[in-house]
Amino acid sequence: MAGKREPERTCVGCRSKAEKRALVRIVRALDGTVALDLTGRADGRGAYLHQSRMCLKEAVRRGAISKALHTPLGQAEAARLVLELESSLEPERSTGEHA
Repeated sequence: MAGKREPERTCVGCRSKAEKRALVRIVRALDGTVALDLTGRADGRGAYLHQSRMCLKEAVRRGAISKALHTPLGQAEAARLVLELESSLEPERSTGEHA
C-alpha cells in the first residue's frame, strides 16, 4: 500500500509546482480582505508562493497575486502584504533554489 500523497500547489510567482506545505498561502477572506494565511486553512480564495523573495518579487511585478485572488489590490494593501510576506520568509539559500 502506497503512502499518502502530499497535495501540490502552483506558485503564483515562478509558476512551478511544489508540495502545499512548502508554500506560503495568501487568502482573500469572505469579507474581501487579503491577508497572509500561515495555517493554510483560512476560509476564502487562496494563492500560493514559495518562501523566496524571487517568487514574491515576480508575483508582485506581474500582478499574479491580484489575478489569483480575483480581487484588485491597492498600492497600500499590496505594500502591507509584501512587508508581511517578507517578514515571514526564510533566509535565502546561497544556491538560489526554492525552499
